[in-house]
Amino acid sequence: MTQTDMILRYMQENGAITAWEAVKEIGCFRLAARVKDLKNAGYPITKDMETTRNRYGKKVSFAKYSLKKEVEQ
Repeated sequence: MTQTDMILRYMQENGAITAWEAVKEIGCFRLAARVKDLKNAGYPITKDMETTRNRYGKKVSFAKYSLKKEVEQ
């Protein structure tokens, strides 16, 4: 199973993935590149920016990728 496959499965099972989760759970250091691979393969992926504070109290932002929900008609 490739990293791209593992990232897709992670998003399907957990709803979303961040760079930290990709490193910790999958060993992938280039999440944005793998997400681009998934988008190029036709998967509808959204990116939301989240903000939190680091251990020094500074605001930091990071991307959170998720599969778009299918709209039922």
